[in-house]
Amino acid sequence: MSEHTIKATGRNVEGKGASRRLRHAASIPAIVYGGSAAPQPIQLEHEKIWLASQHEWFYSSILNLDVDGKVEQVLLRDMQRHPFKQIIMHLDFQRVDANQALRVAVPLHFLNEDKSPAGKSADVVVTHELNEVEVSCLPKDLPEFIEIDLSELKVGDIVHLSDLKLPKGVEIPELKLGKEHDVAIVIAKHGKEEAEPAEDAPAADVPAAKVAKKDEDKK
Repeated sequence: MSEHTIKATGRNVEGKGASRRLRHAASIPAIVYGGSAAPQPIQLEHEKIWLASQHEWFYSSILNLDVDGKVEQVLLRDMQRHPFKQIIMHLDFQRVDANQALRVAVPLHFLNEDKSPAGKSADVVVTHELNEVEVSCLPKDLPEFIEIDLSELKVGDIVHLSDLKLPKGVEIPELKLGKEHDVAIVIAKHGKEEAEPAEDAPAADVPAAKVAKKDEDKK
């Protein structure tokens, strides 16, 4: 588990008007909930959180949330963005219990694809069906990402969920639901050949009405 700390301050005023004023002041309204404590409204500096949001760890790691000097571990559970501006509108953080398992979507990192037999073949297409996977584990075991080594990938190969090498203490709940949930993550196959033009196709795309008129003029 990596260590990432973000700072916030508590806020006493809630409501749409208060949130709007915070955004105008370059702050983000947010809420911390879960655990035995009551939900707590907070605010964060937009610039610092915007920079943090550009990193993968912000979405899948345990975060140390420092609220007015008091630090607690949380997970980001929801982020509301402005429809077209680069503005974060609101954040939801969930408190983490060290003794309670979490379910978190963890990014997948694909390694050595370009060195594999499939990656070196010009006529082979390698598709990534998933870019993240939901795992279950205790907070101390949560990986920031899961690596998939594709150095041996060949044309026709399919990498499934069950092929992932998971860190100790980490499992994929989906695999407990049956074989049909062991979905493909990576597929290597030959690229589709371009369809050949039909033999009977007209040489030019000429409207039928014009063709009929030309025939009539010849008579």
